[in-house]
Amino acid sequence: MQKSTTAVNDLLKNLPKESAEQFKQLHETILKNIPKGFEADISFGGIGYVVPHSIYPSGYHCKPTDPLPFAGIALRKNSINFYHMGIYADAELLNWFVQEFPKFSKQKLDMGKSCVRFKKIDDIPLTLIAKLMKKISVKDWINTYESKFKK
Repeated sequence: MQKSTTAVNDLLKNLPKESAEQFKQLHETILKNIPKGFEADISFGGIGYVVPHSIYPSGYHCKPTDPLPFAGIALRKNSINFYHMGIYADAELLNWFVQEFPKFSKQKLDMGKSCVRFKKIDDIPLTLIAKLMKKISVKDWINTYESKFKK
């Protein structure tokens, strides 16, 4: 990761005490394992890991002024949510993640299309998240994004 903006640091400094440590651990795990080229920024009310305009000038098709989203984390009322567009866009990667999850966590997988909700925040499978983050490069994500989402 090349940058961590003031806004990201401000978000991390202002987390509620009861979830701050786990949220920061998840953020650090992502930073240590995400391929070169992605950047951390504020996105959709949480921390987003995005392809910056310097690499992908077109930006996000829904809002081109925003960088291309890839992953993210957000604190919600009853959970820490982890978002990963790769598991949304790639059925093979989704299947891998679903099969691996029980090996790394005692909690039941609570998942939407690209969102994994961790209600037991002391049981976030950081090792699995680390493995997942390494699986898609910036180039691979751009190719997947353009083939599946961009019209």
